Amino acid sequence: GFIDANSIIGLIEISSVEATLDYAEILDFNPNARAEVAINPDSELLPVTRANGILISNVVPQGGIITGSSSVIMLDGWTVEDMVLKSVSGIHLKWPSKKEFSFRFYMRPKSEEELLKEYEEKVKKIKEFFEDAYAYLKAKYSDKKLSEIYDTDERFEAMIPLLKGEIPLFIHADEYFQIRDALDFFEDFKDIRIILVGGYDSWRFAEELKRRNIPVIVTGIHMNPLREDEPYDEPFTLPYKLYKSGVKFCIANSAGSFSASNARNLPYKVATACAYGLPLEEGIKSITIYAAEILGISHRVGSIEKGKDATLFVTDGNPLDIKTNVLMAFIQGKKIDLESKHTLLFKKYLKKYKDLGFTF
Repeated sequence: GFIDANSIIGLIEISSVEATLDYAEILDFNPNARAEVAINPDSELLPVTRANGILISNVVPQGGIITGSSSVIMLDGWTVEDMVLKSVSGIHLKWPSKKEFSFRFYMRPKSEEELLKEYEEKVKKIKEFFEDAYAYLKAKYSDKKLSEIYDTDERFEAMIPLLKGEIPLFIHADEYFQIRDALDFFEDFKDIRIILVGGYDSWRFAEELKRRNIPVIVTGIHMNPLREDEPYDEPFTLPYKLYKSGVKFCIANSAGSFSASNARNLPYKVATACAYGLPLEEGIKSITIYAAEILGISHRVGSIEKGKDATLFVTDGNPLDIKTNVLMAFIQGKKIDLESKHTLLFKKYLKKYKDLGFTF
């Protein structure tokens, strides 16, 4: 079964309807926010997505600097408890940018000096938060008497598995300076395992990523180049560059507000990467076993082996080809209903035109 390592499915239904949005908290630091508690198991997007072979998703909370912890779910189940494969797959940090991505037409654009100042302030906040988290860990668990009188802080409690190296830190960063600053910042944090998400310029750091064993979750395939002087295919060739450099990677969706309804298109992003150099077998691995290894679930899923979950699907052709149909799907050995809103609409209008005398 295909694995989407960076998804927002289940947390959002219709991006323009606020009542269906439950994907973000309002503060800057929310490590205690857990994606699994907000997932809607009755979302119409789940059957639409799994009908195209995506059977597992790593659901990532949004909002703020530290957005919370992601959860790996199977795209079938009556309740969230039925769906969860890995309750906490890691904590997510959105590394700040020096750019202003959007502003209202009635607002004055910020100057470079203002943007730089904001960036430095956010990095300072990150530094202070990690220092406080380490201080909390030391004070709470190094002395029994202190632990009895120390006030519990849910944010820092959520950070403890990360600081101990039990779960990874997903750092969302695309541009060169973001990746450079993030790698430098965590150079001395020996116990923190890093996974880079986005990674538009990650190929420029291939040697360092290999040396530090940092994998990349590539999220930008179907997008324009970030810079005017770059070739049109710059985003398409990133997986090939990482593959040639020997950097571990997988391909995923962007987890943006519009990505949930398009999550089913993940195989076609891989197909684009394969059209621009990535070998077909590596492309399929990038959304199966490689994604499973990066998320820490490869002992359960990602390949068809004895002892693993029977989470797989059957097609009538190349699974990366848009003309291919998924014929059957299984999650943990259970055959999954492939009917979705799309198939129901297809049957509805097929009947309509047959009743009018059209033949197909």
